[in-house]
Amino acid sequence: MKKILNYSVVLFVITIILLLIIPLPAAIVDVAIILNMSISMMILVITMTIREPLELSIFPSLLLITTLFRLGINVSTTRNILTNSGSSGQIIKAFGDFILQGNVVVGLVIYLIIVLMQFLVITKGAERVSEVAARFTLDAMPGKQMAIDADLNTGLIDEQQAKARREKIQREADFYGSMDGATKIVKGDSVMSLITTAINLIGGSIIGIIQSGQDIGTVLTTYSIATVGDGLVGQIPSLLISTATGMIVTRAVAEGSLNEDISKQFTAQPTAIMISGIVIAVLTVIPGMPVIQLIIVSGGLIGGGYYLSRRVKEEPGLAAGGGLGGTLRGYTGEGAEPEPGMPGEEEPPKPVSEEEYFKDVNNVYSLLAVEAIEMEFGYSLIPLVDESVGGRLINRIIIFRRQYAQDMGFVIPSIRLRDSSGLNTNQYCIKIKGEEVARGEILIDYFLALEPDNPEKVIDGIETIEPAYGIPSRWIRPEDRELAEIYGYTVIDPLSVLVTHLSEVVKQHAHELITRQEVIHLVENVRKTSPELVEEAFPNVISYSLFQKILTSLLKEGVPIKDLETIIEAVLEGISDQGLPVRDVDSLIENIRTALKRTITRMYCEDGSMKVITMDSELERTMVGCLSKGERGYYLALNPDVLQSLINQITVQLKKFNGLSQSPVILTSQVMRVHLYRLIDQFYPNVRVLSFNEIANNIQIQSIGSLILEHAERKGA
Repeated sequence: MKKILNYSVVLFVITIILLLIIPLPAAIVDVAIILNMSISMMILVITMTIREPLELSIFPSLLLITTLFRLGINVSTTRNILTNSGSSGQIIKAFGDFILQGNVVVGLVIYLIIVLMQFLVITKGAERVSEVAARFTLDAMPGKQMAIDADLNTGLIDEQQAKARREKIQREADFYGSMDGATKIVKGDSVMSLITTAINLIGGSIIGIIQSGQDIGTVLTTYSIATVGDGLVGQIPSLLISTATGMIVTRAVAEGSLNEDISKQFTAQPTAIMISGIVIAVLTVIPGMPVIQLIIVSGGLIGGGYYLSRRVKEEPGLAAGGGLGGTLRGYTGEGAEPEPGMPGEEEPPKPVSEEEYFKDVNNVYSLLAVEAIEMEFGYSLIPLVDESVGGRLINRIIIFRRQYAQDMGFVIPSIRLRDSSGLNTNQYCIKIKGEEVARGEILIDYFLALEPDNPEKVIDGIETIEPAYGIPSRWIRPEDRELAEIYGYTVIDPLSVLVTHLSEVVKQHAHELITRQEVIHLVENVRKTSPELVEEAFPNVISYSLFQKILTSLLKEGVPIKDLETIIEAVLEGISDQGLPVRDVDSLIENIRTALKRTITRMYCEDGSMKVITMDSELERTMVGCLSKGERGYYLALNPDVLQSLINQITVQLKKFNGLSQSPVILTSQVMRVHLYRLIDQFYPNVRVLSFNEIANNIQIQSIGSLILEHAERKGA
């Protein structure tokens, strides 16, 4: 019995198909008609009581089954009408007699009005809504996925919640895509109903007049009753299903069931109800209008509106809320705080003077908080941030944070966005831990054109410097964009200029943003997959303080810390197997970099080849000889003349990387790497210093320049 129930839908569909082939008695057809009406009414009620379309995600398949059921019934009733002299059961006859009321023309007109109303209004509207909903849902999928990833990276949701949200987005896309096609079934059902009606009436008339020899009046009366009755018993369920289709595809912004939403939203507008009542009352001055009926309706609307307005005053939570007001102050892009006065929230304290507020010493502590990252804007740049007017900066920041977390294994802290009266209208500044580290100026009504090395022509515009990379540029009018691209300029919109500058600044200062708390969070995340490794390492072998120093050093040199398991294992290997002292952080870091050589190689490799600047062996021996040991380890005490010569050579050699997509790389030995990096970092922070141990074996090294110990320095040495 259980197996039969599991296949009940399959058996039902097979039965429907049999309706198309096997002639059925009129009594069984009556049962099928009643069942069809019941199922259609049940579906309509369900669509009006669910809160969101996915609660009835089987609706597209249900639509196909019910349509096939109606078509099967139509075939059976048509067969009975044409073979039984217009008789096809009691329900069809009762509907025909009730609608016609002895007048064939009136009955047919009413039937056609019902069919056309369904076809031209409900079905066509539902089809259009489904089509638009499907397109918009698919277009919005990437943005929704990025928002989920951003919430996951910031810790607002866990992995299970993110998985559930992704599944819901996928189900929504599948549902609306299916609905877009399913509405075509409803449309075809309406067309088929008109065709069936014509077949019944014309075919029945031909059979009655030619084969049976009846007079035209009798034939038309008999077959018109059967035709209208058959059409109505098919169209009423079809109308219910079409209405249910329209209901389910228009529930995009519903918060509750249809009854709850209508009750809540109508009762929140008492003024509109009273105005409608007054307008109805004004109609009584028109001669011939039914005054009593108008007064009854008008009085009901005015009285109901007045009652609701009194209720809204007593219960403010019933009123429709407005949008969030205010400026950008304190907004992080990670969710707004509840508004004062919203239902379920405590009333905010009454405002006091600044002097009274800071009399409480606890309030003074609120002034000590320092944001990890802040971005302040002049007045003209607020539209780039304010989402209510189409600003997309917050979305772009979310995308950047997600991408950086995937690439580097470190989640950037929240970025506080503020408007500032201390900046010029077109200026912005970026602060790290409360101190300004970068500033720029953009014109939101212009585009930034980056000048090529040899432009074909100079485009008209306002000369400036691109803030992120210091490239000479021009602010040009939007209408000159295509012309600038023809001349070889790279044209960037203002928002991209802003986001690029912010991302570069954050990357440069990422090592300052990794806190002890974040290190613990990262370690605990590793514990989920490698609990034994974490138990062995922390805190007995590796302290969180030491691990923070290691991660900070790696981030400062642009090395991803995503593979924390390998990093922890490399530290344990350096301390335990190689006997490195815990305080020798430099040696531990070099050990880690060797373990991460595939990752490091990938960052600076193109098509299996890495272009580098090498060091002359004599220069390297000279520099190794200048290493001195201090309290905190070895440091490089280089002759000033050698240092000056080295910096000058690097300046010349770096020009060879112009036009290459690869970052500049200097290759040296593992012993010398960290000391050379510290030496040139103050002059060229974007130059990477790698050792031979950090290059994967399958990579071809291509030297495009060399640093040498010049003869003057050799003699001086």
